Amino acid sequence: MLSIFAWFGYRELAHEESLRLIKRAGFEGVLLWWEDAFDCPQYRQLPAFARRIGLFVENIHAPFEDTNHIWEDTADGQAAFECYLQIVEDCAQFEIPAMVMHATYGREYPPASTIGLDRFKRIADLAEHKGVNVAIENMRVPEAIARAALVLEQIDSPRLGFCFDSGHYNARFVQTPGTDMLARFGHRLMALHLHDNKGFITGAGEEDQHLPPFDGNIDWTAQMRAIAATGYRGPTTLEVCNDGHQDLPPEEFLALAYERAVRLEQLRNT
Repeated sequence: MLSIFAWFGYRELAHEESLRLIKRAGFEGVLLWWEDAFDCPQYRQLPAFARRIGLFVENIHAPFEDTNHIWEDTADGQAAFECYLQIVEDCAQFEIPAMVMHATYGREYPPASTIGLDRFKRIADLAEHKGVNVAIENMRVPEAIARAALVLEQIDSPRLGFCFDSGHYNARFVQTPGTDMLARFGHRLMALHLHDNKGFITGAGEEDQHLPPFDGNIDWTAQMRAIAATGYRGPTTLEVCNDGHQDLPPEEFLALAYERAVRLEQLRNT
């Protein structure tokens, strides 16, 4: 199955129209952002709409701006924790198989804490009860990678796993074995965010592009071989924007994205 994030760089499009174009381009699945962002107050209505037009809702991406609070013994920490519990409940209510979340946000984080790990454990417990997967995404900063790894190492739940982001992996600040989340947690791989970039540049943020595959410098033959080696059987999923292709109409950009996804799928199955 080929899938794509529902927002792919064209803010002027209504969200329903984006989903229609995704379907027409040939994609079978879609990822949804799960909050009132991207000018989408009706986001809770999108899963039903996607299914009506024949798209499988693969997962939803939880908001991450308040993620750092989950490590704090504060009212903000409790609010962040309750937000993620509610999103697990939403997944069950709207029949969405999984949510993707971060363990941290930005470049500075509160210290790892017992209360933070306990909250992630309770999120995983609720996910087990509701039959929902929770996938922790790899980031670029070494401390953020270590924090995500800590969550996965400390919480052994069949419903808590890993979302591999190829762009974040390629643009890691420190290229060391300890930052290779796919090598460490590929056996718990639950979701993919596939996109390209030019690798680490300056640390100013421009390296975190979401280019279509084959527009950057990722070795996609090696990358898809590594994904296939994990035994992952889920969709081949793009998380791309139209960087470098802003002049293309959305229909043409999606046609390009679909062609790139087909190439990735072929590499994965080789």
